[in-house]
Amino acid sequence: MRTPFASRGEVMERRVLAAISAVVLSYGLLQTMLVPAANHVQADLHTSSQGATWAVLSAMLLSSAAVTPVLGRLADRFGQRTILLACLWIYLAGALVAAVAPSIEVLIAARVLQGVGLTLVPLSFALVKSSLTGPAVGRGLALAATLVTGSAGAGLLAGGLIADHFSWRWLFVIGAAVIVVALVLTSRDLPADEARDASPIDWSGAALLAVALTTLLLAVTQGRAWGWTSWQVLGLVGLALLSAALLVVVEERVAAPLIDLNLMRGGLLAAHLGALMLGVNQFMLYTLLPHLAQAPGSGASGLGLSATAAAALLVPGALLTIPAGRWRPARVDEPRSLLAVGLAVSSVGAGVLLVARGGPLVVTAVYVLVSLGYGIAMAALPRLVARECPPLRLGSVNAVNTVARTVGGAFGSQLAALVLSGQSRPGRSAYDLGFAVAAAAAVIGVPLVLAAGVRQSRVAV
Repeated sequence: MRTPFASRGEVMERRVLAAISAVVLSYGLLQTMLVPAANHVQADLHTSSQGATWAVLSAMLLSSAAVTPVLGRLADRFGQRTILLACLWIYLAGALVAAVAPSIEVLIAARVLQGVGLTLVPLSFALVKSSLTGPAVGRGLALAATLVTGSAGAGLLAGGLIADHFSWRWLFVIGAAVIVVALVLTSRDLPADEARDASPIDWSGAALLAVALTTLLLAVTQGRAWGWTSWQVLGLVGLALLSAALLVVVEERVAAPLIDLNLMRGGLLAAHLGALMLGVNQFMLYTLLPHLAQAPGSGASGLGLSATAAAALLVPGALLTIPAGRWRPARVDEPRSLLAVGLAVSSVGAGVLLVARGGPLVVTAVYVLVSLGYGIAMAALPRLVARECPPLRLGSVNAVNTVARTVGGAFGSQLAALVLSGQSRPGRSAYDLGFAVAAAAAVIGVPLVLAAGVRQSRVAV
């Protein structure tokens, strides 16, 4: 018989998960909705394809890499709910500015503001852990993690439909509406949390990490435009390596490091390495499959579809990640093992694309298999972090894990672009090379995750 107490607990769980879902949805949608609208932005704001690319992805990517670890650390100190609400307000401001942007410069500035959106993901994971108890924690982490990928797929389709039939500015209006819903639910239903870690913020480490990540990602995103051996790219890579080396020195000496190097081992190292390789695989396929779908042809070298139809091919798989995150293979429930299983399944899916020949239904079916792996891996990542991380550092460690996937995604998208640009007319051989690299990235991730090892669990999730 269900007791009133149990009923209240279930109501609390539903409210927390509804608020967290709205937060993650607001991030996932605005992360990808603008991708199918890149050509519309370029024409409307009279800019180059490079300018449109910066507005669609690069500006938000670089900004998020710089601020996410710092905001995660601030959440450890001032409270996860407090920082989450502040990020949502800044995210909303960026969406509203973008909706009325009169020039490409203003739109890029708005997307820089929206870089705080990436912080919404690790803070959501941390709040699930601190707001729920027992089995509800595992359910909440799985739902939030798989919604990241599921909402991104839905954003691609919605973005294509809206951009083709209305104005791309409506993408930000709709995104702003979702953010408002997230603000209301978060303010009403997420319990207030107390500041728990009063140690000082490591601003030196924050500055060095921001420089290292920003220069590295800038080199990756601009490599094709400037030339991979140009002095600009080599200089940025050198500055990134120097900043990273100085960061290690600083973090070993400060009392409260931004990135605790003592935590970069065992299960947490496995989580970060898995997130990195998963990001490479995911974003390579995000780039390759829509390109293949829209390329002229009828099968091997292209499908000749519109932007909206190309995005629609990925939606069934993207939506599958949500229930896939709740699936547990027989006799496998340990999060590190699940992460390895998810990477292996994603690798198999990318490998099948090497030999698959056919129309849209074949591509959709194979991407469903790939997405099954994404769902398993994405659900395992926050569980592994929650189990291995000290409670006082959940916000900052989740932020590092999210940035690891972002860095992997940056490399993956640029690797895919490099493969496609390496031939004057990208044919099946170019796509096959890209699929092989994506499969290899996930395969390499499996032994890296398993070899990293896991310390004794702190909390069962």
